[in-house]
Amino acid sequence: MLATASSKEERRIIEIAAEVMADENERLGISYSGFCLTALPHRRIDESTWVRKGHKITLVVQSGVDRTGTYVGVPYGSRARMILLYLQTRALQTGCREVELGRSMADWLERMGMSVGGKTYKDVRDQANRISRSVLQFFWDLPEGREVRAKEGIVSRDIAFSADGRQSEMFPETVELSETFFRALKDHPVPVLESAIRQISNKSMALDAYIWLAYRLHSLDRPTKLSWTSLFQQFGAGYAEMKHFKPEFTGSLKMAIAAYPESRIDLDAKEGVTLFPSPPPISKLGIGR
Repeated sequence: MLATASSKEERRIIEIAAEVMADENERLGISYSGFCLTALPHRRIDESTWVRKGHKITLVVQSGVDRTGTYVGVPYGSRARMILLYLQTRALQTGCREVELGRSMADWLERMGMSVGGKTYKDVRDQANRISRSVLQFFWDLPEGREVRAKEGIVSRDIAFSADGRQSEMFPETVELSETFFRALKDHPVPVLESAIRQISNKSMALDAYIWLAYRLHSLDRPTKLSWTSLFQQFGAGYAEMKHFKPEFTGSLKMAIAAYPESRIDLDAKEGVTLFPSPPPISKLGIGR
């Protein structure tokens, strides 16, 4: 099939699908449902507060500060998403708020195709610091105009990295998720396929699209149409105009679909997308693995 691909993008999509379908281990990843419907920034932002609306939910992220009172910044990009996926997955697999980091996190990141030396280490360290100090608020819309708000940091103490990046001391031994976030994660977990995450680990929009599909598709009972306007509202942060967003999201969605072979989606360049009820990417029965 690769020989018949007409472009580099098409070859990459075929490769993603082939790798995922060849996976026999079906290792599990976990994301909180709130992250499936909203998203962190794709790129660095100057503002200290980030607001993103999704389907019946709004995410507000407030940057924390360092000891001088200076904002450390809102977490962003694929590195932040991968750190969060690791923390959430390990917490549910062990059933414990205290998550082992150290060599375990380095091994996982490397398995996900992220070498943890040099610039990557600095990027991971920066995003972990931002995650540690940020406060998240999820506003869930309920019937009759009511809402539920969950507010707390993701972790209850900082992820303090070694300054020089020595392999033996690269990550702290453990970190503890906040009680509020851990409880929400246990109540609303969304299983994803680790091999799929590995294939798109450096593409933040593709990661967002994949976990969104993992949450939405298997819960549908009928086809659901979404306009480009609604897609732009949910995924288009950082894009000033629709004409710049559409080609980027289209490419990312195609990668996400390739990483989720069971998904059933129609993509229309003019109208938007139609989602069809689909099997989940992995069974929830594997959460304890």
